[in-house]
Amino acid sequence: MRDKILELIATQFNKEVKELDDDMSFIDDLNADSIDIVEFVMTIEDELGIEINDDDIEKMSTIGDVIEYIEEIE
Repeated sequence: MRDKILELIATQFNKEVKELDDDMSFIDDLNADSIDIVEFVMTIEDELGIEINDDDIEKMSTIGDVIEYIEEIE
């Protein structure tokens, strides 16, 4: 699951998977704005067939947060 999530992040933010780190912040390190984050969440939901609560989205500020969240609900 981790590899799939990293691939989705790399594609969404025009990075190589090897450049990504669990501690990277979507806003500070990947220069994401609120629209980028909404698009990314929609991509994850579509690709993985899950639904992410709006309240939970606000808690996910790093790549590691997203991986941990998805691994918990899978």
